[in-house]
Amino acid sequence: MLRIVGVSRSTYYYQLTHEPKPHTMAGGRPIPGYSLTKDNRKVSDEQIKEWLMESIAGDGYAYGYRKLTHMLRQDYGLVINEKKVYRLCKELDILRPQRKIRRKHPRKLARNRTITAPNQLWEVDVKYGYIPGEDRFFFVLSYLNVYDRQIVGYHIGLTCEARHAVETFRAALWRRQILQRNAPLPIIR
Repeated sequence: MLRIVGVSRSTYYYQLTHEPKPHTMAGGRPIPGYSLTKDNRKVSDEQIKEWLMESIAGDGYAYGYRKLTHMLRQDYGLVINEKKVYRLCKELDILRPQRKIRRKHPRKLARNRTITAPNQLWEVDVKYGYIPGEDRFFFVLSYLNVYDRQIVGYHIGLTCEARHAVETFRAALWRRQILQRNAPLPIIR
């Protein structure tokens, strides 16, 4: 029966002999209810909440739990972390709503093309390397046919300008005999 259900025998017999552990939502150690100052004095969470309310009520400036943490450390000498200040602000219901990050430009997805034959889609790539003896860089510009993953044209030189890309593209078209057959030009990506 276990083989049909797909459960191993060891799992089945383990479940028979062991009690399942209850899952608790809150984990970790209990909340102490106080924080320490730099000179090891205890300050209750209620006092910290009062300081938080005073600081945000007075000026009305932009605040967040990180700024409030810095203020508590600086003004009152507390040894307190941001997570505790976040929890206290949440209990006081003074957390500001998180800002929505708006994209400056609409996200455009790449068009998926179905490539069924060679010379429909070519990719162009420029790489560079360093020549240590001459203290110079060199460039490799290559056109790759997406259908059969072959390099159809490339340029290697100490410079790589637009004219090199055009010359390499023209040579690749002649090498693949696209211009002689009046075939449609490949899409360059």
